[in-house]
Amino acid sequence: MLPIKVPPLGESIVEATVSRWLKKEGDVVAAGDTLVDLETDKITVEVPALKPGVLAKRSKAEGEIVHVDDVLGELDEAAVPATAGATAAPSAAAASATPNAPTPPPTSRPSPPPAPAQGESTKSSPAARRIAEERGIDIAAVAGTGRGGVVSKPDVLAAPTQRPPAIQQPRGNGAAPGERETREKMTTRRKRIAENLLQSQHATAHLTTFNEVDMSAVNALREKYKEKVEKEHGVKLTFMPFFVRAAVAALKQFPMVNAQIDGDTIVYKHYVNMGIAVASDQGLVVPNIKDADRKGTIELSREISEVAKRARDGKLTMDDLTGGTFTITNGGVFGSLVSTPIINYPQVGILGLHKTQDRPVAVNGEVKIRPMMYIALSYDHRIVDGQQAVLFLVRVKELIEDPAAMLIE
Repeated sequence: MLPIKVPPLGESIVEATVSRWLKKEGDVVAAGDTLVDLETDKITVEVPALKPGVLAKRSKAEGEIVHVDDVLGELDEAAVPATAGATAAPSAAAASATPNAPTPPPTSRPSPPPAPAQGESTKSSPAARRIAEERGIDIAAVAGTGRGGVVSKPDVLAAPTQRPPAIQQPRGNGAAPGERETREKMTTRRKRIAENLLQSQHATAHLTTFNEVDMSAVNALREKYKEKVEKEHGVKLTFMPFFVRAAVAALKQFPMVNAQIDGDTIVYKHYVNMGIAVASDQGLVVPNIKDADRKGTIELSREISEVAKRARDGKLTMDDLTGGTFTITNGGVFGSLVSTPIINYPQVGILGLHKTQDRPVAVNGEVKIRPMMYIALSYDHRIVDGQQAVLFLVRVKELIEDPAAMLIE
């Protein structure tokens, strides 16, 4: 028997939850078939069959917590030769042994095989069928790009969703008439998010400072160049890359905000891996743009768009989610006017963006209506002094209000 083990889960991740078995005991599997999905606090890990065989035993039930190298089940490699073609081989052998033997007429017309249920076609991978079921997609209508037209997971993720994913339907929103309470077990990801947020609050000297930004200059710049950028580079020019570049410039000026604490040592990062908080169906995730300090506005726009799409599609890799040095979160997309973002521990700073709203402001002694945004910096007061935090936020404000200045940073 070949043991099916929990594979390495990634940096600092030691446990996962058995999310879903895709094969039943007794199922014949090919090498590479996904046997079971494991959910971690960051990504979903698919555990494939390393060799062809029969799934002889499932040792862990759905919902159980498992650790790296735990045995999930057993694969019987020897069962494949015995089962593969077992029904066809004896008849073929008998025919060759007695070539002149008459073939008895069938007593009745054989019944046609039952039509496969939706998603059970041999032209689709197990992962593709699972995603199709969750998203309410008719997998028969999805064009396969794999070898021989096989529908793969990316094909399903690219298909239009026909109903909201099942994960978006918490039981609390579907209570039966007269039902006053419902209970739903927290997923591993939700539990880890809760634990990480509490750790951030308990392990850091958490403080937040605020400022406001006039978005007129950035809005004018976007209006002037957005069609040209989209036509020539194929990306939409949002305001996020401007804030990334402004934050990078401010981090260079105030490197404490880009540092980390290791025991009684301060670790200065001479690079910026910019985390971008994204709300996905599975919960909040923070993929990061590697070496954001070396990239221009167009490249940042493209990478931010790509990583956000991977987050929403559930296709993030462990590399996307590790190594961040600073984070930006945008509550404004949901209508938030002001908030106090929680530091993405063990980082020491996070920049919070909010909704742009027309407000009356004083400009050169006159009242003007300007598109204004409140911005917030939460920081770890253990190594970031209040003066540094305030000046960092002021620098971000200055650069956003005069984006041309970023060209010489």
